[in-house]
Amino acid sequence: MRGARSGQGAERRPAGAHPAQWVLIAPEAAFDPPKTPDSEPLFTKLRNPSTGEATLYLFNSGAQQLFEVKAFHEEHRSWFIGQTVQQDGRLLFVTPMDPLFLILYYLIKADKEQQGKFQPLDQVVLDSEYPSCPLLLKCADVKQYIQHVTEEKEIGSQKFHKYSQEKTLKWLKKKVNQTVKALKSNSISVGERVLASTFINSKQITDTQEDYVRYAHGLISEYIPEDLSKELLKYLGLTELRSPAPEPPLKMPEKRRAKKK
Repeated sequence: MRGARSGQGAERRPAGAHPAQWVLIAPEAAFDPPKTPDSEPLFTKLRNPSTGEATLYLFNSGAQQLFEVKAFHEEHRSWFIGQTVQQDGRLLFVTPMDPLFLILYYLIKADKEQQGKFQPLDQVVLDSEYPSCPLLLKCADVKQYIQHVTEEKEIGSQKFHKYSQEKTLKWLKKKVNQTVKALKSNSISVGERVLASTFINSKQITDTQEDYVRYAHGLISEYIPEDLSKELLKYLGLTELRSPAPEPPLKMPEKRRAKKK
């Protein structure tokens, strides 16, 4: 269940927000009461798995679940909250996100830097610029599902992992198929959007299976590096759509000769 909330408190305040409160729409699970005083929900910036840039996320109580935070902003907007006016008129949307996408970024990075060596996860998911990064490993079921994107080796009581592109592509294909199923079940038309993204004109627009797969691939690609997105496209058996070459300009008619006087 989702609802609009007015968030308060400095520890949960997103950067740039009003010092006291802001407005967001979030699932109830995002703000479950903390079990201990030091495990309150936390807004923090982490590295975007697609671009590598700073992006705002939310860990719920005890960092059991990760949420993506997106802001909807219009100029000259404010909120009336109680007897006060909230000048920051942004509306934040908080939605659940699979932490494996963010962990995947570090696995790929470590695979390149360490030439495919097995390493403990807590030595891979580290980032001096983003100190909250290790909280990703605390999220529920991460240790269970990490096998979907890594090879695993156990020595004694310690487990070591390394990035597996083969496993990752298989996992991402499942994500694409799940997205296609959700799009169809919600009767969302995608054919026109696929064509619009490539600037291709067509008089007849239909929603083919390929259109759904391409559109789902585009959605998933927002959470993975560009190189992996291209590999996934090939793994799905699709070719890259290219915008058609621009047509040459029409030849301008010659100016009529001036009539003789």
